[in-house]
Amino acid sequence: MAAPTSTVDLSTALITAPVPIGHWLAILPVAHCITLGAVLLMLRAYPRLQAWLAIPGLAALALIDAALLAKVAADGPLTMVMGRWLPPFGIAFTVDLFGALMAFTAAVAALAGGIYALADIGESGRRYGFFPLLMLLMAGVTGAFLTGDIFNLYVWFEVLLISSFGLIILGSEREQIDGALKYAVLNLIATTLFLVGVGILYAAFGTLNMADIAAKAGDLRGTAPLMTLASLFLLAFGMKAAAFPVNFWLPAAYHTPRIVVSALFAGLLTKVGIYALIRVMVMLLPMERQELSPVIALAAAATIVVGALGALAENDIRRLFGYVVISGIGNMLAGVALGGLGGISGAVFYALHSMVLMTALYLAAGEIARRGGGFSLSALGGLYRQSGGFTALSLVLFFAACGLPPFSGFWPKVILVKASLDLGAWWLAASILLGGFVTTIAFGRLFLFAYWRPAPIAPTPLTLRPPGVRWRTGLPLAALTALVVGFGILPEQLLALSQSAAAGLADPQAYLRSVFPEGRAP
Repeated sequence: MAAPTSTVDLSTALITAPVPIGHWLAILPVAHCITLGAVLLMLRAYPRLQAWLAIPGLAALALIDAALLAKVAADGPLTMVMGRWLPPFGIAFTVDLFGALMAFTAAVAALAGGIYALADIGESGRRYGFFPLLMLLMAGVTGAFLTGDIFNLYVWFEVLLISSFGLIILGSEREQIDGALKYAVLNLIATTLFLVGVGILYAAFGTLNMADIAAKAGDLRGTAPLMTLASLFLLAFGMKAAAFPVNFWLPAAYHTPRIVVSALFAGLLTKVGIYALIRVMVMLLPMERQELSPVIALAAAATIVVGALGALAENDIRRLFGYVVISGIGNMLAGVALGGLGGISGAVFYALHSMVLMTALYLAAGEIARRGGGFSLSALGGLYRQSGGFTALSLVLFFAACGLPPFSGFWPKVILVKASLDLGAWWLAASILLGGFVTTIAFGRLFLFAYWRPAPIAPTPLTLRPPGVRWRTGLPLAALTALVVGFGILPEQLLALSQSAAAGLADPQAYLRSVFPEGRAP
C-alpha cells in the first residue's frame, strides 16, 4: 500500500517563532536522565560517589516532572519538536495530562527505589552499573510517557528493555540468568509485534506522529487495515503489560533480581505497557477499541481472576506479589474495555495507584526477608512480635492491594465497578469484586503465616544488619505508604486529574492543537 503524502506544506513546516521556555520542560526529564546516566557511568570506579550523586539526581527528576505536570495542568498539552520542524517532518515530544501524571509518579517511585538501593545494592552491584542502568531505565520510561511519535515510543521501549535486562542480571546468579532469559524472549516477541504494527501504520498513514494519526484515522477507516493494527497493538502491549494469556513471563522473572529491581519493575514496567495501550487504543484508534471491547473485557476478567488465584497459591512472597501485579493489570484492562470517562479515568487512577503500591509492596518484601530470614511463607513467622509498626505499615499496603477502604486501591475499583454496571457488564464488575475477594484471602494467608504465627525457625537477628540500613529502607517504604493513605483519604484531587486525563484522551483536540498550531493543521 502506497503511503499517502502529507498535507503539510514544506514552506510552512519549519517553526520560525521562538520556542517558549516552558516547552523545553517536555524534553528536560529525558535529557536529565541520559546526561546523569552518562556521568554516573564515568564514575564507575567511585561507587560511593556514584550512589550519592544518583539520589539528588532522582530527586531533581521528580521536581522537573512536578513542574511539567503543573505546567500541563495549568496550560494544557505542550509540544517540543526536534529540529524545529513540525510533524510529520519533525519528531515531537507532546505532553498531555496523562503522560505528565505517569512520568511524575514514575519519578517518585524511582526516587524511593534509589534510596532503598543504598542498602540493597552493595559495592559490587554499583560497580556493575546499577545506578547508570537505573537512570537509563528512567530515560526509557519517561521517554515513553512523553513522546508524541509512535516510532519513538518503540525506541523508548527498547531503551527500557536494554536497561532492565542489565538490571535483572545484576549479580549473575543462575536464577537471575534464567529469569532474564524468559523476560527478554517474551518482551522481544512483543517488541517485534509492535514494530510490525508501526510499519503497517506508517504504510497506511504516511506519518508516525500520534496527533497526525489521530486526525487522519477517521478519513482512512474505510481503506486502511485499522482493525489489524489495533489487534497487533493489543497483543504487543498486552504482552508487555503481562495480561492474560501472555502473562506467564512475569511471575517467572520478577522474583529473580535484587528486591529493589523487582520493586521498580513491578511499579513501572508493566504500566508502560498499559500506558501505550491506553494511548493507542483510546486516542488513536477509538472505533477499533470499541469493536474489540468484548475481547479486551474477557482478557481483563481472566487476568484479574488468574492473578488473584496465582497469588493465593504461591509460597514465595515475591512471586505472590508478581501475581498481584498481574491482577492489577486486569483492572486497568477493564477500564480500557469499558471506555468512556468512567472506564478510562478508573484505569488511569488505578495505574497511578499501582505504580506507588507495587513499588512499596516489593520494598516491604525486602524488609520481611531482612526481619524473617527469607521470602518463603513456610519459613516465616513472628514478624508482629518483632515490630508492631512495620506490621501496621504492611497491613495498610495489603488493604490497599485488596481494594479495601480507606486506602488508594478502593476508589479506582469503585469507579470501574460503577462503569461496568452502568454498561450492563455485570460479569466484568463481578470479576473485579471476585479478584479483590480472592486477593484479600491471599494477603490474609500471608499475614497469618508471616506475621501472626510464631516463627517456625529463628530469624536472622536484626543486630546483624549493617549500620544505616534502617533509615535507608524505612524512609522510602514509609513515604510510599503515606502516599497510599493520602490517595485513599483525600482522593478528590487525583480523581479530578484522572478524569481530566481521560477526557483529553477521549477528545484529543487540545493535544492536536498543541502539535499543529492554528493555521498549520494537517
